Amino acid sequence: MSDKNIGESINQSSTDWPVFAISGGFIVLFVVVALLNVDLVTRWVNVAQHFSTTYFGALWQVLLFATFVIALYLGFSNYGNVRVGGLDRPEISTFRWISMVMCALLAGGGVFWSSAEPMYHFLTPPPTFPGVTGSTAGAVAPALAQCYLHWGFLAWAILGTLGTIVLMYSCYHKKMPMKPRALLYPLIGEAGVNGPIGTIVDAASIIAVAAGTIGPIGFLGLQLSYSLEFLLGIPDIYSSQLGVIVVITLVYTLAAATPIYKGINLLSKINVLIAISLMAVIMVVGPGGFIVDSFLSAFGLYLQDFVRVSLDRSNTQWLGWWTVFYWGWFLGYGPMMAIFVTRISRGRTIREIVLSVAVIAPVVTNIWFTVLGGAGIHYELINPGSVSKALNESGLPAALIAIVGQLPLSALLIPVALVLVVLFLVTTGAGMTYSIAISVTGDEDPPIWVRLFWGALMGAMAAVLIKIGDGGIKALQTFIIVSAVPVGVFYIPQLWTGIKCAKLLAKAQEKEAEEEARLASGVGEFPENGESADTPCTEFDLTDQARVNT
Repeated sequence: MSDKNIGESINQSSTDWPVFAISGGFIVLFVVVALLNVDLVTRWVNVAQHFSTTYFGALWQVLLFATFVIALYLGFSNYGNVRVGGLDRPEISTFRWISMVMCALLAGGGVFWSSAEPMYHFLTPPPTFPGVTGSTAGAVAPALAQCYLHWGFLAWAILGTLGTIVLMYSCYHKKMPMKPRALLYPLIGEAGVNGPIGTIVDAASIIAVAAGTIGPIGFLGLQLSYSLEFLLGIPDIYSSQLGVIVVITLVYTLAAATPIYKGINLLSKINVLIAISLMAVIMVVGPGGFIVDSFLSAFGLYLQDFVRVSLDRSNTQWLGWWTVFYWGWFLGYGPMMAIFVTRISRGRTIREIVLSVAVIAPVVTNIWFTVLGGAGIHYELINPGSVSKALNESGLPAALIAIVGQLPLSALLIPVALVLVVLFLVTTGAGMTYSIAISVTGDEDPPIWVRLFWGALMGAMAAVLIKIGDGGIKALQTFIIVSAVPVGVFYIPQLWTGIKCAKLLAKAQEKEAEEEARLASGVGEFPENGESADTPCTEFDLTDQARVNT
């Protein structure tokens, strides 16, 4: 199929009003009920969260592990050579492409959690590594290895490997709309995709990713307001928090309203350049040797115990608060991230997608966690309480400031780190706003008003939730796990449909290659007088010459 036909087939869709109404209506209803009685909503969500972690936690662990293993198989097998998306070459450079992929996921977690989570596990070692004493040198590698699990191979694989392969086949080769429902096309066919099941899948996916994005937006509003008071003396009150959210919402909404290769691409590039620069400075002026040693030890431990820690079920209560929460969060992002990765990966091979998303991005993320988190652990070891006290008393941003504040050039590095937090979340907000707009319309370039609506809606909902109080944001964050349940259910078939689609794409590519070779050799052109279309052109030339001679 030509690029023109592919584009026409996808962009013929229009706004899906049932999906629009169900997803948007549910989000608004959740916030309104929370505004009226946040305690009631919290109780409901806590019960649902307990049910979800109890009955789906083990399933999610197996699902993410299997997804990674199958993705590696496809990437390193002959199927890895298959070029997807109907293009002969990528649309954007590899550096910018990987930057867009990474920044669309990391959000504020890329900075806040990278400084705080290693410290939490260092102070209280995870049960996946029994016998470790907290706040000691022996707790460093296990603490970082646990972070590597949560932000490593499994997390990234569920976001953009098998789902991307399925969408590449369904959307660019079978003309299905660029929506989450297309993930089920190999299983339920076109009739199922365009029926009620498709509507439910789209709505559930939008609700899950909206919850996963609104929560961090509101959380960041609270955290940056605290940081502004710490740095500039601006009172940490609702007006400050609201101002932060308004600015963030405005920036990521405008970025989503621009062409994807301009706004989001530019933000991602700036993000990565600042992150690399900050890491380099910390390595040079900070505890660089300790960071390198810690990364090598922790990554070796992570690889050594990879299967065991990935499937560990020894302490289900702890898993519910940590690992299963992350798996639910990433599953909720899964469909939209798959759409986003599909949209920016046309012309890439399956091997490129798997290597970049499931291997390179996780390793870079783990290095990032080691630089910030490792520096914090180093300072905590030599001066107990220098980071942990701030973390326990004031939360995640306090840990970031406590760590960076102990570095030389801290007066410069603290604002840079906070700007990076904002940029990460803005990039994620823009990417998810764009993906939701695609899901609602089915268009690769959705109408600007749809992008503006969803960007503004998520920001407005975050503002209302922080007005309710900390309980509103926590209720939504807990709901993230609940919203991932239906998404996890329809992600299960990808374990075999991903392989099926890779095979079909390989056959299609092989057929196209054979056709191009046949045309290039001149076989089958201009048959005359009933001659076979497989007769070489040279025979036609000889026959025509004989007729002329006669």
